[in-house]
Amino acid sequence: MIDKEDISKNIDHIRRDYNDQLDEKTRGEKGQFMTPSNIANLLASMFDNLDGKLRILDAGAGVGSLTTALIKRAIDEFHPKRIETAFWEIEAVLVDGLSKSNKLIRNYCLHNGVDYESKIHNENFILNSKSIINNAKFKFDKAILNPPYLKIASKSDERNALRELGIETGNLYSCFISIAMMLLKDGGELVAITPRSFCNGPYFNDFRKFILEGNNLRKITIFESRKNAFKEDKVLQENIIFHIVKGAKQDKVKISTLSSIEDEKPNTRICNFEDIVPPSNPEKFIHIITNDQQAEIAKKIGRMPCSLQDLDVEISTGRVVDFRTRDNLTNAETEKGLFTPLIYPHNFVDNIISWPVQHKKKNNALKINEKTKSLLVPNGHYVLIKRLTAKEEKKRVVAAYYAPKQDHQMVGFENKTNYIHFKNSGMDDNLAKGLTVYLNSSLVDAYFRQFNGHTQVNSADLRVMRYPDANTLKTIGKNIKSFSQEEIDNYIQNL
Repeated sequence: MIDKEDISKNIDHIRRDYNDQLDEKTRGEKGQFMTPSNIANLLASMFDNLDGKLRILDAGAGVGSLTTALIKRAIDEFHPKRIETAFWEIEAVLVDGLSKSNKLIRNYCLHNGVDYESKIHNENFILNSKSIINNAKFKFDKAILNPPYLKIASKSDERNALRELGIETGNLYSCFISIAMMLLKDGGELVAITPRSFCNGPYFNDFRKFILEGNNLRKITIFESRKNAFKEDKVLQENIIFHIVKGAKQDKVKISTLSSIEDEKPNTRICNFEDIVPPSNPEKFIHIITNDQQAEIAKKIGRMPCSLQDLDVEISTGRVVDFRTRDNLTNAETEKGLFTPLIYPHNFVDNIISWPVQHKKKNNALKINEKTKSLLVPNGHYVLIKRLTAKEEKKRVVAAYYAPKQDHQMVGFENKTNYIHFKNSGMDDNLAKGLTVYLNSSLVDAYFRQFNGHTQVNSADLRVMRYPDANTLKTIGKNIKSFSQEEIDNYIQNL
């Protein structure tokens, strides 16, 4: 007989056992990170109604931890009469574990007087998505997912299968969510744990619009540390759990922040949807505002009058991919021919670009010839921004002012930097300094963290952000002296 208190422990034991049987070399490549019982319980807790007859979808099911937690909560807190589950899992090792879990789930339901029926589909959820969606029997009340985290190539079979459904997205987890939403009945609930990366950036524009338009984003839960959710597997993505009701009218959004998995009293805030997805942002970036201070920061940035386009400047990604032009890399101290400065992230020193800088592994210059001319821009005043920063770093947005170097007509910016320019040339000196100050401010850093939960600072993120007007920025640039954090914040807090 299966005891009530033991079902989650039993399934978690199966999870650990089969987790150890997976090939460590391919787990990361396949995005296979199974859900611990405490995280599964957290997802299950976000559903609103588990009464009556339940039809549950669990795709990328692993050994069934999520469905187990959902069924346990349904029986503990509601009055389900019949439960039908459909699992999709492609990994043969995990299917074996899922079969064992499913027997335990069946016995548990029968022991508690609940009819139970299930089906395990050992097939590719995406490649078979069209036939699944067209099959009338696959309509669900609930979907609970921890989908695989993996990019898919634009010419892959999976991508082509999705295009047939009118879905354009480049990561498995957003594919799984999109298909699951299509399989839900109106009023059906979806709860999923995924990387937070879909909240911003151009790659997920279509996905954000798909899940937000005509549905109710009801709850969001985040973790203060990116190491919490899957610490056993050393997963460093910043995770988010979200709850959507299909076809429901959008209402307020409940935001919860957990300091740890064991946190029983999360910080909770009820937000207007317009604060989470500002109507002024056509890309539908999702801002996660967890307290009054963050709300005030969002309002202050939102009141800024200009975009980069309004300032008549543009942002681009550095053109120099060093390993693709190895033969043209050189050192300024020894090169006798024509060369230009080459600027890397390690040239960012106290918010100013320092060059030349000696580096153990990197050259500091690029030869000028027919092969490299297209990689260079005219020497001038620019703002550079690091493209890669981590949540745990002091700042997510790290900008530096670049002043033209004497005796050089051109400059090369390495691909791990973004640069702000005026029509592919240098910009007004004081405007460049003013933008450097603004981007390095604690205000912008706090705002950026509201919607960016991964390591990249995309040019698209900075392109849609709001900025002070040109005169204000030029005045700041004219008066700034040290680019110290204290001086920067003193200027920006008075805007």
